[in-house]
Amino acid sequence: MFFSVIKKSLPAVFYFISYLYAQAFNGMTLYSPISNGATEFTTYLIDNQGTIVNSWIHTRGVASMPYLQRDSTLIYPYRVENPSMNIGGSGGGISKYSWEGDLVWNYEIANETYQHHHDIEPLPNGNILVIVYEKKSAQEAYAMGRLIIENPLNQMWAEAILEIEPLGSNDANIVWEWHIWDHMVQDVDPSLPNFGSISEHPELQDINYGSAGAGPPTSRPGGADGDWKHFNAIAYNENLDQIAISSRNHDEIYIIDHSTTTQEAAGHYGGNSDMGGDYLYRWGNPNAYGRGNNDADHILKDPHGVNWVSSGFPGEDNLLIFNNNHTNLSAVIEIITPINENGRYDIEDGIAFGPVGPYWIYTGDFHTEMQGGAFRLPNGNTLITDCDDGYIFEVTSDHNIVWDHSDIDEQTFIARAQKYSFSYLDLNHFLLGDINYNDHVDIIDLIMLSDMILGYGYLPNPPSDYNSDGNTDDDDLTLLIQFLAMN
Repeated sequence: MFFSVIKKSLPAVFYFISYLYAQAFNGMTLYSPISNGATEFTTYLIDNQGTIVNSWIHTRGVASMPYLQRDSTLIYPYRVENPSMNIGGSGGGISKYSWEGDLVWNYEIANETYQHHHDIEPLPNGNILVIVYEKKSAQEAYAMGRLIIENPLNQMWAEAILEIEPLGSNDANIVWEWHIWDHMVQDVDPSLPNFGSISEHPELQDINYGSAGAGPPTSRPGGADGDWKHFNAIAYNENLDQIAISSRNHDEIYIIDHSTTTQEAAGHYGGNSDMGGDYLYRWGNPNAYGRGNNDADHILKDPHGVNWVSSGFPGEDNLLIFNNNHTNLSAVIEIITPINENGRYDIEDGIAFGPVGPYWIYTGDFHTEMQGGAFRLPNGNTLITDCDDGYIFEVTSDHNIVWDHSDIDEQTFIARAQKYSFSYLDLNHFLLGDINYNDHVDIIDLIMLSDMILGYGYLPNPPSDYNSDGNTDDDDLTLLIQFLAMN
């Protein structure tokens, strides 16, 4: 009788507590802080109360952000000791860890041809997309119509995307690749390849847009470099089989077709779009392809993040972009792309790609020069990371901050964080009743279980099925109440 009364009164008992967190998405936030002078590095998975659900130790600092997989493994891009092409976002290595923190796979891309930098994107099939610099000599660049090389290295670091298939414990196959060098246009010399009108080819990259590297003197980490476009984030849309990338130096985001073969990706035909590896879409700075109106439609400034809103989330299939220098502050911009029923993006002759402005924007008292990012959550909130300040916060669609987390060390940077639902992990090792995966069962788990049964906030997860009958229901609630009353 006692337990029956408690069970029936739970919605009223916990209503006020649940209301306090009602607007924040109750999940697990993953981030990898990095501090100046650190010799040991940690990735944390925390709940909304800041309790550590799990952590992983690394010997090298993170290059961008880690990725938690449904099987509970962690994919971690890191900075190698001696990058072959060195800037602040240089990485070079990718590691995979078990939930327990054991290193199960490791691979490095840091050689004379390629240097991984910034972001990666794990794919549903287990492969990983990797952003890499591709070194080109000044002679190679001039032969393609480049007019000036602005660095004493006499190099131009082009961009490429490699899809790697992990093998064994320290190997990988390159199973697909895309190279920006295959998609150039130049209007300076008709005797050289890819001669044409810049404004008539928004699907191609003007080889003369922007500087090719810097230094010395330069304030960039690593000294002189050949950094040209500075890709810094990559995302994949499984439904469209398309890839999105952001470019800091050119103030644009791009979408390309991933359904191509490698051969098709090197050309202008093939794939679902029948555009090969050309840009399907670009946005943020139409001056880069000769269709801009000076600063009037130059919206993006030093962007460091782009990703699609996941299917089923509010704003699904829209793009979220982290705009680092939106006037004197940073901003998160959401746009609705002009995608058509064929998976291509509508554009009129002589006009820039739409939209003309954001569908939604969040800006406030935050700013970061380095990295940063934003991700839409299932309840419509947006998780934002201010990298320079090591600050993660969650905002509603009407711009209210409903959750935040910051690192104690003022010298800590956090490139980007992601928040996962408690039903995301497909663990085969967990403690029954430990709804938030923090290795003990307490009143917070009871509140969460009550919410799950009431259909409020999030879906059941494996630990919520306390009696292991395949369902999360009142019987599990009764048993969990009994357990907590007796312990």
